[in-house]
Amino acid sequence: MHSVSAAFLTALTTSHSIRVTVTAMVGSTVLVADVPVTDGSVTLDRGSKVRRSLSMTVADPKLLPWSASDPLAVYGQKLVVSRGIRFAGGAFEDVPLGTFRVNEPTGDTLTGPVTLTGQSSECYIADDKFLVPTSTRGYATCVDAITYLVRQTLPSAVIVNATAGARNPACAVATWNTGADRWDAVQQIALSMGAEIYVDALDRFVIADIPTPLTSSVVWDIAEGQGGTLMTASRQMSRNAVYNAVVASGQNAAANTAPVSAVAYDDELSSPTRWDGPFGRAPKHISSSLWTTVGQCQTAADYALFDAIAPNVTTSISAIPNPALEAGDCVRVRYADRRELAIVQSLTIPLTAEGSSSLTLRGGKEDPSP
Repeated sequence: MHSVSAAFLTALTTSHSIRVTVTAMVGSTVLVADVPVTDGSVTLDRGSKVRRSLSMTVADPKLLPWSASDPLAVYGQKLVVSRGIRFAGGAFEDVPLGTFRVNEPTGDTLTGPVTLTGQSSECYIADDKFLVPTSTRGYATCVDAITYLVRQTLPSAVIVNATAGARNPACAVATWNTGADRWDAVQQIALSMGAEIYVDALDRFVIADIPTPLTSSVVWDIAEGQGGTLMTASRQMSRNAVYNAVVASGQNAAANTAPVSAVAYDDELSSPTRWDGPFGRAPKHISSSLWTTVGQCQTAADYALFDAIAPNVTTSISAIPNPALEAGDCVRVRYADRRELAIVQSLTIPLTAEGSSSLTLRGGKEDPSP
């Protein structure tokens, strides 16, 4: 979760005024300091290739772009979006929601409105397919290789290694063919170190541990009742996409190494998904050319097992919007008779005072704390 003050978090649970700012820019040049937004939202989704997306409406038809240099045109223009709280006395605290490349503005030329969509900076990397076969050869560590691939497209990109202990294992040699997806390659390297990579609200490429409610710190309480932020909730349980073993295999022709593999089992006797228990056997297979030793495969299998055995419980809730939340955060949901820890899989933050925030939570686990 983005760092905010205690006063900000307290204000979310009471009646408050919001402040939304959208700045249109190209490079470091401000084109419009405060684009007048009439509707819209920012969506964060861990399951999407591009984590942050923007949908926005502007009433004024004069902002419909006609030339390449217009503020809402698609030739490098970007929108920096924030949502905050305006306190009594006029003070305010803003929270960044992201920087978005303008993708598709459209509207009635006479009356408007202008609607547009935007995406966070993963889209630049995904668009920049490899022009020639590209290799990680010469880059000793995973973070070095990720930095190399990202900065070939965005030379000034900020890369943050936020994994526990800032781990940075050696990177195996891997090669991608002409036309291959550069962002897929970056994600493969992150996965090989047991991590995920995404662009955050500050437009940084963040390498982070894969979240789990077993180990992640709770950043926000969503409670029903007076003083709470929970409005509605629904819950679904399925055994689909739940596994109790992970087989990780690697074969790397570029490194001229023999195929290797390793298996991680759910062998916890008290686990409802334990291998050879009532749940049955359900192995998941994963592979990467970046795993060239049995040890690397075992590490990958162990990391993947945490997610594989997570209950496929999806909780969909609506709540008072908290713009500081990030997809991947661990939250505590408090119902009348139980408390549950879950990971935010996706959420939508409105850009107007009307409406609630929609959240999809995964991997629910009963909170054992008193």
